[in-house]
Amino acid sequence: MHTNNFKILFALSFTVFINTLSFAQDIPKEGRTIDRSVKDSLITKTDSIPIPELSEKQQDSTLTDSIKPKKELLEHIVKYHATDYTRFSQKKQQLYLYNEAKIDYGDMKITAGDITIDYIKNTVYAKGITDSIEGYTQKPVFTQGTNVVEPDSIIFNTETQKALIYNSKTEQGEGTVIAETTKKENDSVYFLRNAKYTTAKDLEDPEYYIKLRKAKIVPGKKIVTGLANLFIYDVPTPLGLPFGFFPQSEKQTSGVIIPVFGEQNNRGYFLQNGGYYFAISDYLDLAVLGDYYTNGSYGIRLDNTYAKRYRYRGNVGFRYENLITSERGFPDYAINTIYNLRWSHSQDSKANPSSRFSASVNLGSSSYYRNSLNQTNAGSFLNNTLSSSISYSKSFQGEPQVNYSVTATHAQNTNTETINMTLPTFQGSIGRMYPFASKTGSKKGLIQNINLQYNLRAENRIQTTDSLFFKKEMFDDAIAGFQHTIPLTTNFKVFKHFAISASTNFNEVWTFNTINRSFDPITRETINEDINGFDSYRTYNFSTSLGTTIYGMFNFEKEGKDRKIKAIRHVIRPSISYNINPSFDKYYDSYEVVSADGLTSTDVEYSRFEDGVFGSPNKNFSSSMGISVSNNLEAKVRDRDSTATEPKKIILLNNLNFSTSYNFAGDSLQWSPVRVTGGTQLFKNKMSVNFGATLDPYALDNNNNRIDQFNIDNGGSLFRLTSANLTTSWSLSSKSGDKKGKNKNDGIQENLRSGGRADDLFGVSEDFANQQIKRDEDEENTPGELYNYKVPWSLRIAYALNYSNSRRQNEISSHSLMFSGDIELSEKWTFGASSGYDLKNAGFTYTQLRFERDLLSWRMNFSWIPFSARSSWNFFIGIKSSILKDLKYEKRRQPDITL
Repeated sequence: MHTNNFKILFALSFTVFINTLSFAQDIPKEGRTIDRSVKDSLITKTDSIPIPELSEKQQDSTLTDSIKPKKELLEHIVKYHATDYTRFSQKKQQLYLYNEAKIDYGDMKITAGDITIDYIKNTVYAKGITDSIEGYTQKPVFTQGTNVVEPDSIIFNTETQKALIYNSKTEQGEGTVIAETTKKENDSVYFLRNAKYTTAKDLEDPEYYIKLRKAKIVPGKKIVTGLANLFIYDVPTPLGLPFGFFPQSEKQTSGVIIPVFGEQNNRGYFLQNGGYYFAISDYLDLAVLGDYYTNGSYGIRLDNTYAKRYRYRGNVGFRYENLITSERGFPDYAINTIYNLRWSHSQDSKANPSSRFSASVNLGSSSYYRNSLNQTNAGSFLNNTLSSSISYSKSFQGEPQVNYSVTATHAQNTNTETINMTLPTFQGSIGRMYPFASKTGSKKGLIQNINLQYNLRAENRIQTTDSLFFKKEMFDDAIAGFQHTIPLTTNFKVFKHFAISASTNFNEVWTFNTINRSFDPITRETINEDINGFDSYRTYNFSTSLGTTIYGMFNFEKEGKDRKIKAIRHVIRPSISYNINPSFDKYYDSYEVVSADGLTSTDVEYSRFEDGVFGSPNKNFSSSMGISVSNNLEAKVRDRDSTATEPKKIILLNNLNFSTSYNFAGDSLQWSPVRVTGGTQLFKNKMSVNFGATLDPYALDNNNNRIDQFNIDNGGSLFRLTSANLTTSWSLSSKSGDKKGKNKNDGIQENLRSGGRADDLFGVSEDFANQQIKRDEDEENTPGELYNYKVPWSLRIAYALNYSNSRRQNEISSHSLMFSGDIELSEKWTFGASSGYDLKNAGFTYTQLRFERDLLSWRMNFSWIPFSARSSWNFFIGIKSSILKDLKYEKRRQPDITL
């Protein structure tokens, strides 16, 4: 650079001149003060425009400096720690950390055995420690944000945020990526070479993995790969793809559902349960699935789940199948369409305490579960009833409380194909009112306990069949009506131990459909004429009851003896009731039936209300007395636990009830049969037993008809056993088997949604591909001992016996045994079965055999229905993880269903 001497001399001269003529604020000499009252003579006038004061920040020239400040050596504060030593080299500008070293730098954390920080190159090098005994230990763990990498060694640049990672293990979604070399480009992109992707738990020796030659990872979003193929225990398989895409979203995402391939003898090859899953939002989803058979048959399934925390949750499912039998032109060619609609909705109790909405819908074709080709319905094959209920209820707090509810119901018999519906049923009530009770204190006596309430029920009832369901014809025979009820009751005690209750009930029915019945002598048929218009009737009745409770204690303890049975307590609750129902024959009419020769005629009575919603009023006067006795037996026994201070209570009989009645107004057969019912729990409540019997005191004539003569007076016993029933259910399991049985099974839940049983006695769904059976992954399976290996098992038994002898038939009307069970043959092998035996007809009922093999990261299932019209089998093997659940193999033999 050339120097200008003239400019330098001029600058020095100007500086000297300024310093000579300039004044400075000197420190005044001692003794002299500055007179503040003296004004500057030069200032004669104040400027009207105020001069703004400039802040120090505004006057700072660095704000307008065009040269940016130099970037600091490190952007964040480095926090480090090591157990053995921490050493800094001034010459190399490097920091050395050894043994349990740890570094925190911004959102980056590194722990390792040996860490070196280079302040010149802005790099961090981390590796483990080699020990002669334990080998390579304290491998690095690199954490940045939510991403965790566990390599053998890592080099990280703090300035560019790039890194080279060797032999790393990092979790991506439900799986783990193991890579020889990983290049971290930035916070959101990683490049890998010779990597393995697996969901196995044992990462040192994974039972399977997908080898990725080259891959790109965007953490939390996706993995994009080049050539990839499946390895099983390091053995390559021909299953591979030239490129692949693995979504890694932490939220639900939409995607394709891979179908299942197979063959059905009557309908050819098929694709089943394939479609698309729509993750609409965090509260709503939709799965659209379809089936297609090469003969033209097809099926559609829509499954939706929705939920809102603390408000409600539910699911909706619709299934439709168009089934073609044989081929067009053949005599057995037929087309059958079946469908099923399910909806379940439940409201959280905290959402709105005063109102509630719920729904449980299961309706459709009566033959749907019998004819459906989809293996999802295997456990619902024996369903013979479909029912639905949608209800909304609301209550208004106050005195008295007012409640109302609106309900739509549906009941369908799949054998007779009859459907009964109420669209809708309205029920309203005004709570109990005590007009004579005191405003303070408890209610006492006959008068103060008098209470009444008002109930209203309105129904629109429809009875139809499958063929008319959802058609306008189903509403042609709909009937509607209203029922008003006002009960007036009271209760009080007499002689301290006897409770008396009395009630009278007023009932009024409104209807809009009545009939007029007549006899046509020409066609000799009874003609029913429907009359539309408002009509009503009113009835009333009276009833009272007297009851008490008797306690009895049988003590078996003796001084000096420790008996097993300490005492037995017997509780008896006898009750006598009286009911009187007047005759309302004024609502009855009659029509004349003339004989064929015209010589005789007969009057036939009928009520114009008998086809109404609430039936016809009582015609015959009734005055009857009811007698009932209920019993309860409990025992106190010695507790097996020696530390227990009190005897243990066990139930001998939950209930043992006897009931009968006597009709004072009857001219014959005044005593009703004695009904006996009872039940108990055995074996620590694992076995329930319920029984019942009907005992008739009257005899039969030669035609097996009841006569007005006691059976004992006819040479028989005091009572005739006319019917009896016994049902038992027993659940047995080992301790470990009982623990495993607590896990929820999606197949059982599918049975419940289809209106079936809450157990597997009728089998379970065979949709192995789409049901993810939840297990406790944190529970470690410890191997059994060699000579003390316990096999977990569970067994469920249901037994039913019905006996009939009302007309001396003396027969077992039904006798069946159902059973299901599971046994864990080894830690990974499970066998299950559901079957039954008809003891009356000597034959096995619907049977399903199930095998399951836990293959660590894989699951294998085999289900077999050996006989019946649903004879079939299904084999499945696939990965448990939901991210790779489409990596599966399924083979099945469909049932040969002909419609």
